[in-house]
Amino acid sequence: MNNKQFKAESKRLLDLMINSIYTNKEIFLRELISNSSDAIDKLYYRSLTDKNIKINRKDLKIRIDIDKDARILSISDNGCGMSEEELDKNLGTIAKSGSLAFKEENEKKENIDIIGQFGVGFYSAFMVSDLVKVESKSIDSKEAYCWTSKGVEGYSIEPCNKEDVGTKITLHIKEDTQDEEYSKYLNDYTIQEIIKKYSDYIRYPIEMELETSKKKEGTDEYENIKEIKTINSMTPIWKKDKKKIKEEEYNGFYTDKFYDYEKPLKVIHTAVEGQYKYNALLYIPAHLPYDYYTKDYKMGLQLYASGVLIMDKCEDLLPDYFGFVKGLVDSEDLSLNISREMLQHDRQLKVIAKNLENKIKSELENLLLNDRQKYEEFFKNFGLQLKFGTYNDYGVNKDKLKDLLLFYSSTQKGLVTLKEYVSRMKEDQKTIYYAAGETIDKIDLLPQVELLKDKGYEILYLTDNVDEFVLQVLMNYDEKSFQNACADNLDLDTKEEKEKLKKENEDNKEMFDFMKEVIKDEVQDIRFTHRLKNHPVCLTSEGNISVEMEKVLNSMPTDRQVKAKTILEINEKHDIAKKIKDLYKEDKEKLKKYTKILYSQARLIEGLNIENPTEISNLICEFMSK
Repeated sequence: MNNKQFKAESKRLLDLMINSIYTNKEIFLRELISNSSDAIDKLYYRSLTDKNIKINRKDLKIRIDIDKDARILSISDNGCGMSEEELDKNLGTIAKSGSLAFKEENEKKENIDIIGQFGVGFYSAFMVSDLVKVESKSIDSKEAYCWTSKGVEGYSIEPCNKEDVGTKITLHIKEDTQDEEYSKYLNDYTIQEIIKKYSDYIRYPIEMELETSKKKEGTDEYENIKEIKTINSMTPIWKKDKKKIKEEEYNGFYTDKFYDYEKPLKVIHTAVEGQYKYNALLYIPAHLPYDYYTKDYKMGLQLYASGVLIMDKCEDLLPDYFGFVKGLVDSEDLSLNISREMLQHDRQLKVIAKNLENKIKSELENLLLNDRQKYEEFFKNFGLQLKFGTYNDYGVNKDKLKDLLLFYSSTQKGLVTLKEYVSRMKEDQKTIYYAAGETIDKIDLLPQVELLKDKGYEILYLTDNVDEFVLQVLMNYDEKSFQNACADNLDLDTKEEKEKLKKENEDNKEMFDFMKEVIKDEVQDIRFTHRLKNHPVCLTSEGNISVEMEKVLNSMPTDRQVKAKTILEINEKHDIAKKIKDLYKEDKEKLKKYTKILYSQARLIEGLNIENPTEISNLICEFMSK
């Protein structure tokens, strides 16, 4: 027996790798299967140029065997195998990768796709086993050799009896501990699940002998028999010709892989060649996940490297505003870290992420243009996320998303884009009018909206909390500014009407000062207005914070409370205007009561609370009883 010691640095690396590099112990099977796939790849590629190597590709496979009683798990392949020298070089020196060396030697050849590049994956086996044995026979040797190790103490290499070319790795699974149940890796179902999760698209069959129940021929009795079954799918759906994939196949893959009970609203299947080669299969769900707006929801795409799952949720591949997209990306060009559990943040990832962002945006634009009903269905589910994306980060993404936004239109009685609104604007109209509120019906009844509708203007009704913030960030669309119908600077009067109203307010300044004193600092000002048609009063806002924004901001779980600068406006053409003028001359005490009622009415119309409901109720009853 040829006993050898790992080098000191290799011992430290092995200990570090087993205890630190891999966060998930089940990764060991992915690594060993990937190594087996590499070995078969090498044999196959060599057979293309070496006439002495004759193989049938259909015979190439990987085999998994379990012996629960002996606590043995083995992984076998009929790949190129390793000589005594290769066993010593590749397994005796940690981070010495035969796959990487092979790739470098053949880097100018096309279709060389080797998964393992670091040479450390093999040692992940020691996370779950206390003894690892590697029996291998090289295609270039008549002798077979066995590499054996219990871990950091060293390893041995000796001749063994193995007739067929290839490699068999035998793991003696550790005994269970209080913290870890190693026995699960001797369970057929667990091993199948791990294979399906990480290695489903390894290009060679991964076989296991499984016990199944079958009906005895000619009887109603069942018997348990053992059969060899292929566990993996081998050919990923995303690498198939799109023209040959049926809708049912796309939908079935989605519901199975992403645990959704409903078929997706949209499928995006793309293959990109060029600087970085990758395939992507993306899905837009038909409904909002129940936990989408909770901290438990994790966005991101599955990330594969040559068909091997590397990350289940790679957040870096999607911007937050497209976080609802599900799917996967598979690339041969990714720079992975040493454990292949994480991606190195480099230009490759950024380029792929940018391409995916543009692709998703383009597909949504096409959906909006060609299937409006389906897009509106999508927007009702995920439109809020697009709005957050427009507003977040100080509007850095607003130009990307503004044409994907929809708002309810007062004239169209449905959702419209900003572009559609602008296309219908009157010749002399310089602004896009909007009004915000809790519901469409409540906004439609606002006094400030009435006159705009009467003059034939289209108004956008904003019902989401973030809507007004979005329009503030956008600032304008197609050089048209946004105008809040409930803001004090709404200007619909002619020059003559403005001058008349200005004089009327100046003439009644003392009365308004008196009324303002009644409600103290609740409003910035009180004045007559022409913005109302039939309603007596309204509350308008001055500055950047509207009444609706005040409600939104104050509903947030913070100690800070904000207050919109409001103005109590009274319809100069309503009978109430003459009434308060008369009261100011004849009964100022009664005007005080009127002022309180008018202000409370204006707050209630805006959906705001009143601090003294009992007093206001008594005042109304007092006037009603006279």
